[in-house]
Parts: sequence; C-alpha cells; structure tokens
Amino acid sequence: MTYCVGMVLERGLVFMSDTRTNAGLDNISTFRKMTIWENPGECVITVMSAGNLATTQAVVSLLQERAKSPDERTPALLSVPSMFQAVRMVAETLREVIGQHSSGGLQSESAFKATLLVGGQVKGSPPRLFLVYPEGNFIEASTDTPFFQIGETKYGRPILVRAFDAGMSFEEAMKLLLVSFDSTVKANLSVGAPFDYHFYPADSLTTGRTGRIALDDPYLQSVSQDWGDKLKAALDSLPDFSFTS
Repeated sequence: MTYCVGMVLERGLVFMSDTRTNAGLDNISTFRKMTIWENPGECVITVMSAGNLATTQAVVSLLQERAKSPDERTPALLSVPSMFQAVRMVAETLREVIGQHSSGGLQSESAFKATLLVGGQVKGSPPRLFLVYPEGNFIEASTDTPFFQIGETKYGRPILVRAFDAGMSFEEAMKLLLVSFDSTVKANLSVGAPFDYHFYPADSLTTGRTGRIALDDPYLQSVSQDWGDKLKAALDSLPDFSFTS
C-alpha cells in the first residue's frame, strides 16, 4: 500500500509520499514513489504514484526516457506548453502501460492498475495539481478541493480536512503532513517511513525544498509524541457523557 498527498497552497505546491512497498508480511521494502522533472526557468513537474509497482515504474521509466532529450524524443515531458498538456501525456502513458498488460494475455487486470498525482508549473501559467485515474482520465485541484490523496487515504484524511489552510506556510504544511502520515502509519502497517517531500515555491520554476524524513527523525518523533499527548489532553477536557436509564 501507499500514502501520497499533494496540496495547493497560496505560496506553491506541497508533495509528500511514503516509501513502503510490500507483497506480503515477509516481503517489505523501501522504494521511492516521487519523481521530479526540472527544466530550470521553464518548468518543474512532480509525479507521485500508488498502485502496482511494476506499472508505476514502467510509467516513470517511459517518461524519463522521453524526457532525456526534448529535441530528439517525441513526445517530451519537459517541452510541453502547459501543465494540462503535461498531465495528458502522463495519463496517456499510464493508459498505454496498463493496456499493454491487459492485452498481453494476463488475467488479473485490476492488479496492474495505478493512480498518480501530477503537479508543477510551466512558465506562463500558474502551478497546478492533478489526480490521474487508472483509466487515464484526470481531475484538477481547486479552491473547493485543494488537496489530493492516493493510496491508503482514510486514516490521514480527517487531519487534512480539519486543519488545512491554503494560506499556511511551508513549515506549517510540513507539520500538518507529518501528523497525517504519522496517523496513517500507526493505523496501517502497509504504509511506512521514510517520507519523501517536495515543497515547490510558486513561480520559482526550479525544484524547491526536497528531502527524506526517516522514522527516527527527531522532529517526526517530537510531532508524533506531542500530537498523541494533545489528543489525550483534548479528550480529557471534553465533558463526560451522561448515561440515562
């Protein structure tokens, strides 16, 4: 399983993904699920993936191959005129890979599906964030839906719904994401650290702050402990329920 979140803030885009992959309780490994493409001054595109690992890696590999030399590769992700064209290319590549699996005589079609988050900015247009479905169709984040989740979404979603604010700083967004991810990890063993992140400042047209947060990271441990303690304190402060006969 996977957990990835993409958010649209007033100051830019925020991405975070876990790195756990598993094919059973005795086959757990770490694999990067976030890929960043950059053409400085022209565009920055981030893709996060959830679903069948072979499918998602095939999609990323194809996009990497087609982005190596924009003058020689067609289509080339880094030469698109807009984020809409970029997400169309990613969606078509996903549909192409899934179609190849399903047309190759394989019977478990659902096992080869994947979902993607695609976000970034192309020069001349604002930052944009999209959710791409296995079928190749997609939707865009908006003021009504300012963040997307893929993978194991249900445990971390209540945190985001209650506390998300488009005007928050990147530092505040990091706190929010870590609480969401920590809650998910504690509820589902198929999601795990380390967590990869990318904080993209709007109109910078260059890769922003990126990094990886390990399970034993002191800040993550502090956030996890403080969040748990404050939840218990908040529960204790609520009035007791009155049972009536």
